[in-house]
Amino acid sequence: MHTNNVVVVRGVVSVAPQSRQLPSGSYVTHFDVTTRSEGQTASVPIAVHARDVDASAGDEVVVTGHVNRRFFRAAGRTHSRTEVVADAVVRGTRKKAVERALASVVDRLLAG
Repeated sequence: MHTNNVVVVRGVVSVAPQSRQLPSGSYVTHFDVTTRSEGQTASVPIAVHARDVDASAGDEVVVTGHVNRRFFRAAGRTHSRTEVVADAVVRGTRKKAVERALASVVDRLLAG
């Protein structure tokens, strides 16, 4: 559990979730969330490990998790990607579920 590396992102799923199997046999789902604030737009890559994601492109979501930078080799070169590894992905319309996800974040911060 990450107590000092905590992220909350609220926005719209801009790239539909896509799952793939890793060489280890586990599954990961990737998608992007677009946030808009004060005329600024940002796209945040999200990774969800070993769980289904109940969201589609266009859905408003709240994501809690932590920031991770991973390194990988492709085409003979080393690349890196910074992404949010999600602990929870909740549709923005599910107010009680959003409150529970945010309460979990607060609990982690206070425990740290």
